[in-house]
Amino acid sequence: MAMDGSSSETAPDLRVDVAIVGGGMAGLTAACGLAQYGLEIAVIDTEAPQDLTAQTFDGRCSAIAYASVQMLKSLKIWPPLEDTAQPIKEIRVSDGESRHFLHFDFAQIGDQPLGEMVENRHLRQALFFRASQLSNLHLLAPARVETVTRDQARAHLVLKDGRTVSAALAIGADGRNSRMRQQAAIQTPRWRYNQVGIVATVAHELPHCAIAHERFLPDGPFAILPLTGNRSSLVWTARASSEKAIMGLSPRAFEAEVQRRMGDFLGKATICGPRWSYPLGLHMAERYIDTRLALIGDAAHGIHPIAGQGLNMGLRDIAALIEVLVEAARRGEDIGSPFVLERYQRWRRTDNVVLALVTDTLNRLFSNDIAPIRHARDLGLSVVNRLPVLKRFFMSHARGTVGKLPRLLEGHPL
Repeated sequence: MAMDGSSSETAPDLRVDVAIVGGGMAGLTAACGLAQYGLEIAVIDTEAPQDLTAQTFDGRCSAIAYASVQMLKSLKIWPPLEDTAQPIKEIRVSDGESRHFLHFDFAQIGDQPLGEMVENRHLRQALFFRASQLSNLHLLAPARVETVTRDQARAHLVLKDGRTVSAALAIGADGRNSRMRQQAAIQTPRWRYNQVGIVATVAHELPHCAIAHERFLPDGPFAILPLTGNRSSLVWTARASSEKAIMGLSPRAFEAEVQRRMGDFLGKATICGPRWSYPLGLHMAERYIDTRLALIGDAAHGIHPIAGQGLNMGLRDIAALIEVLVEAARRGEDIGSPFVLERYQRWRRTDNVVLALVTDTLNRLFSNDIAPIRHARDLGLSVVNRLPVLKRFFMSHARGTVGKLPRLLEGHPL
């Protein structure tokens, strides 16, 4: 990886195959994959790498599905994560205090875990390490894109310091408020859930045994996700009106409230480090492509975290886009042409819309305490738990192994 900071005003213009705006987890994964298969890549991000990997930058963790792990292994991103990732071997879903629950066990469908829990900062570190091994990947950070023009031949990006980047294709990986998407005038329906996700890490006395727990409470899901050691990541979905009160609790009071919600099955729980809160919503770009432009990750879509599929949804997009672009380049096609980009959009957008609707429905169904709906939920959990065929179906979805998979998600090279 060639490092290029923002202070050099005399740096030469850069001509690449693909310019990626946004150096977060989606942008860097796409960059590493495309560079691994021979394309010349530039990544532009407003943050310096050391800031993106700092412990205080992002306290969230990600549940990475089995298929997504295979992709990260194929792209040689996974090795640094071997010691810090925590396998998820079982998932237990319950509805409040109901005695009915749904139990998924990896042993029922194979000998590999359902997925892995990874701290976001560790994943970023692994991505930067892999990027450093690729001489055809140019990282421009910190740097800011000032203007973008896209014509039938190239995408042209002018940075704030005056440098220019020319690419056959620009990829927008610049988050839910993507300037690249806005510049292309791509309509993006969205709504807020009137909920926030409160995230914290806890240490507990007893081992979690690689089991993830999701409890559906009246104000939203409460997830306890296993990390290495006797630690777990909490994702507490609360009403937006409660955010100020919860975030304003003293450390001792917050810990007591977390303990009350967790119960005592893991023994005494102790909060490790700070807590974070994030507004929850759904957005879906009406299209993922424009002239010399493709959108990935949060720039293209965002869903409720109820099923832990947000990052995996983005990784599936990236796997498909890498396959489409690499195959097009091998055939001598123009990788930024509408015909090539349309293949990516056809492959991914419908699947993403369906998943967004499913997570939206689940959140609305489980985030209330209306008695008839609650009884129907309990019956549904009980029925699914008793039918092995249905359980295997849901576990396959959780592992990301359903549908027409890009080869990288199957662990195969391109």
